[in-house]
Amino acid sequence: MTERYCVFGHPVGHSRSPSIHSAFAAQHGATIDYTAIEAPLDDFAGAWQAFTNTGGVGANVTVPFKEEAFRLADTLSERAKRAGAVNTLSLTSAGTTQGDTTDGVGLVRDLEHHGVALKDSHVLILGAGGAVRGVLEPILATGPASVLIANRTAMKARALAADFQDMGSVEGGGFDTVSGAYDLVINGTSASLAGDLPPLPDSLFASNGTAYDMMYGAEPTVFLQWARERSARTLDGLGMLVEQAAESYYLWRGKHPDTRAVLEALRADVVAGQ
Repeated sequence: MTERYCVFGHPVGHSRSPSIHSAFAAQHGATIDYTAIEAPLDDFAGAWQAFTNTGGVGANVTVPFKEEAFRLADTLSERAKRAGAVNTLSLTSAGTTQGDTTDGVGLVRDLEHHGVALKDSHVLILGAGGAVRGVLEPILATGPASVLIANRTAMKARALAADFQDMGSVEGGGFDTVSGAYDLVINGTSASLAGDLPPLPDSLFASNGTAYDMMYGAEPTVFLQWARERSARTLDGLGMLVEQAAESYYLWRGKHPDTRAVLEALRADVVAGQ
């Protein structure tokens, strides 16, 4: 029987998850039924229950339901507990719901595929929202020399850093605390999609430094354009999207797909506006 999966969101019609996961399955000669489902804002739990009642066995979860998926899960992975959010739900053989998050793994693997060394590096992360919380544990697990979380509201950044201080050297503050040169700067906000940039010093990047925007589009974001003008290497979040999907696929089906070919095809579609 064809296994059923989906992605929940609101809205969700723009999601590329169905095509990504279908491509993964095709690599292994498998066929899966993967659809996009727009869950009602006031009944995510009901949407998951209805899906599993009709044979669904796994789901990706996107905005705005990641925290609700966290509360819904019967059991949680350690990284999901750290993130306080879930982007992957799995129905176990016992009929319980397992929650996990693959966003941080996806980001780290994309950086590794591009040869960006995190160990002993100095990392700056812009933003202190759920997207940043979701990637901190895997980033800190690689052993960077330091991580600074900078946010418009300094208190929020300091509180987030305090939650992860047992994992390494991580501090938080306002944008006015940003100084020195960083090997990697990650934009974890959506501000640059609206043409907005935080007040950042021109001397932000170390020699051979990398700028990574968790957002992506047909054209580089404003943040990446700014970074390129300052001689930084630039990467967007499309690779993270594919890599986090690959980790979800592995959790469900026990196979690691080849992400490179899928990313190349997806990049062509994004550039073409499809």
